[in-house]
Amino acid sequence: MLSSLAAGFGLGLSLIVAIGAQNLFVLRQGVRREHVLAVVAVCAVSDAVLIALGVSGVGAVVTAVPWLLGVVRWAGALFLLGYGIVAARRALRPSGEVLRVEPETSTSAAVRTRTTTTTRTAAVLTCLALTWLNPHVYLDTVFLLGSVAATHGAERGVFGVGAAAASVVWFTALGFGARFLGRWLDSPTAWRVLDGVIALVMWALAFSLVLPVFTG
Repeated sequence: MLSSLAAGFGLGLSLIVAIGAQNLFVLRQGVRREHVLAVVAVCAVSDAVLIALGVSGVGAVVTAVPWLLGVVRWAGALFLLGYGIVAARRALRPSGEVLRVEPETSTSAAVRTRTTTTTRTAAVLTCLALTWLNPHVYLDTVFLLGSVAATHGAERGVFGVGAAAASVVWFTALGFGARFLGRWLDSPTAWRVLDGVIALVMWALAFSLVLPVFTG
């Protein structure tokens, strides 16, 4: 049982850690100190649901409906393209946002951004879209993890628990650990660079989603 748990945790972590749209969004929210708990919870719960679907064998059923992945592929590409455009606009037309970390007092430490524009609802909806409209998430969780889990026989559920635990650990560390990047994001230029990188990664991911359609 412990070996299946460790195997699930290791494979889950190796798949989740890769730089992607979801991770970049969690990182940005963590740096901004905006709705981090809600965003981390959405990511972890979504992964747990997808892993459960894969472990239960739903992946094999979905494979029989190829057009479904095609719809998700194009929807995800369009969403990533649009999110990249938004990030690029922030980079080209900065709002003057910086991260301000005030000195700690004996009772508390005040950390905030000069401007806070993302509502909790908008953050959660964006996070849901970046998760559920990304075909790579289905390939990693439902299909790949589901396939490997099947090799563990009766302990495939334990394998799934390990993979879900890896998701919780990673997103918690990423979201709440991002605050330590504040010292490097104390100028508008740094935020422009961050948003510029986010835009490029989003566009690259969108391109990678539709490329197989044209290369056959």
